[in-house]
Amino acid sequence: MIRSRIIGSGSFLPENKVLNNDLVKFMDTSDEWIFQRSGIRSRYYADKSQATSDLGLIASQRALENAGVKKEEIDLILCATISPDHEFPGTGCFLQAKLGLSGIPAIDVRQQCSSFIYAIAQADAFIRMGMYKKILVTACEIQSKALDFSTAGRDVTVLFGDGAGSVVIEAVDVKDPTKERCILSSHLHADGSFAKELWLQAPGSAYQERMTQAMMNNTEDHPKMNGKLVFVHAVKRMPEAIQEALNFNNLKISDIDLFLFHQANIRINEATAKVLGIPEEKIFNTIERFGNTTSATIPLGIDTAVKEGKLKPGMLVASAAFGSGFTWASSIYRW
Repeated sequence: MIRSRIIGSGSFLPENKVLNNDLVKFMDTSDEWIFQRSGIRSRYYADKSQATSDLGLIASQRALENAGVKKEEIDLILCATISPDHEFPGTGCFLQAKLGLSGIPAIDVRQQCSSFIYAIAQADAFIRMGMYKKILVTACEIQSKALDFSTAGRDVTVLFGDGAGSVVIEAVDVKDPTKERCILSSHLHADGSFAKELWLQAPGSAYQERMTQAMMNNTEDHPKMNGKLVFVHAVKRMPEAIQEALNFNNLKISDIDLFLFHQANIRINEATAKVLGIPEEKIFNTIERFGNTTSATIPLGIDTAVKEGKLKPGMLVASAAFGSGFTWASSIYRW
């Protein structure tokens, strides 16, 4: 049977490393306050001249190199981001041009922190349908340019960083998907009734004018979050999503070799682990070093785990994410 397999990963972080103490210059906060509430010590910010697709380009090139795939072999690009280069066209088109891959389809996936899992689910479906054979999935974000660097925006601003992660997924003939390297399944969910609990309000077509000075004065062009509500839903939906994937594949927690969760807040991941009874040594977190890079956290985690020897060929991996929308998703794949 034709299934999909992740055959290589790549990642990129900008050079500008920002410590918690660096944010003290702009807002009433401290290293201790940020770390206790989020588990974050540092994050990276893009240079003012860099666009989201610039970060995605480097991560994509590294993924192609690590996969041993020439760029000309790619027949579909899926680009996950909520911080596009421009309002339109999609960032996938800018990434495609920089890669020099004109002619193949380029699709943006805009499901916030769940975008990467949504994207690999789409890649898996396309491959199983026989439409494409090699797909580049790249998640890239520059959140730093949209943040409110004042005490009023502190609760959101201290969490986010910039970065990109990429994987190459190929079609493979599999006899036993329970034992061979492939994506087993992905499970996607959303509940738009909570859309305004974590959002960036403006600019937008919901208004008589897409953007006004009044909107900027009211900081409507910066992200806002109902932190307590997001946390409550995240610690409910993340374990549900993992359990759904386990049940679908007739697996148990003990069958999973490594858990790679979205990196929004270490307390969410700790709560998820507690609910499911996941041993600490089976969870790979990067949030302390990279902060929340939105759609890029999981592929950044994949590539970092590979580099550090935590993720090895043949290991069974479970990933889950929760984010704005609300959206949540899970996936199980053998690396």
